Amino acid sequence: MAYDSIFKPGLFAGQTAIVTGGGSGIGRCTAHELAALGAHVVLVGRKAEKLEKTAGEIAEDGGSASWHSCDIRDEEAVKALVAQVLAERGPIHHLVNNAGGQYPAPLASINLKGFEAVVRTNLVGGFLMAREVFNQSMSKTGGGIVNMLADMWGGMPGMGHSGAARAGMENFTRTAAVEWGHAGVRVNAVAPGWIASSGMDTYEGAFKAVIPTLREHVPLKRIGTESEVASAIVFLLSPGAAFISGNTIRIDGAASQGSRAFPLAKGKPGQSRSYNGFHRAYLPDVLKDQE
Repeated sequence: MAYDSIFKPGLFAGQTAIVTGGGSGIGRCTAHELAALGAHVVLVGRKAEKLEKTAGEIAEDGGSASWHSCDIRDEEAVKALVAQVLAERGPIHHLVNNAGGQYPAPLASINLKGFEAVVRTNLVGGFLMAREVFNQSMSKTGGGIVNMLADMWGGMPGMGHSGAARAGMENFTRTAAVEWGHAGVRVNAVAPGWIASSGMDTYEGAFKAVIPTLREHVPLKRIGTESEVASAIVFLLSPGAAFISGNTIRIDGAASQGSRAFPLAKGKPGQSRSYNGFHRAYLPDVLKDQE
């Protein structure tokens, strides 16, 4: 069994794509789809064991992947990483700035260290990766960058540090699209809502208890899949999006639209059919009772 992509085989043949946070969740899924479409995928993250496992999965499925352990918040480490990829693979055609992380906490209880850590991971690290890929490669050859945001248009109560970082990344996306367009570089972003991914199992306490109820707050009455995010990323990197830059695609079942003054109509789960092309996907434990 192989990845069931909606895109044509060989779409990215002979191309190199870096995927940060590629060892798990949406990054892992996206890496699998890009590899299934012919790209050599460079997996980047802090935990070598996750990266190595995902690279092994891709190889088992007939794809090509390598991995590099790197803290994307470390400027010198990022410079060295990009230089190494260039030396080993040649021009970098695509960058998926997927790496990120946060923890639930009200603003009043977030200390300086915690706030800075989340901002450095979700914003500064993505900036450093994009800047170095542009300066060292894409400024000469062009390319595509997709940044990872989140549903933060109504604020992110309970995760204000992440909301601030993601909003900053949206503005960075727009700015980079303008400044780098002359070199043939397109910069876009995706903003997932509630997605059935391994990250859901990292939460504890009250926030974990809320997760199984989230679909009731989505107009489509379901949680999204990793494949539905990956396919949007792949589209933005594809030739079909060659004139799209500076934009953000919201992948949230319309959860970020409307207002509390307009209550959602009741509906039946299952009316909206999900797309799941990832043959190695698994349902987070916290959602299994819904099956």
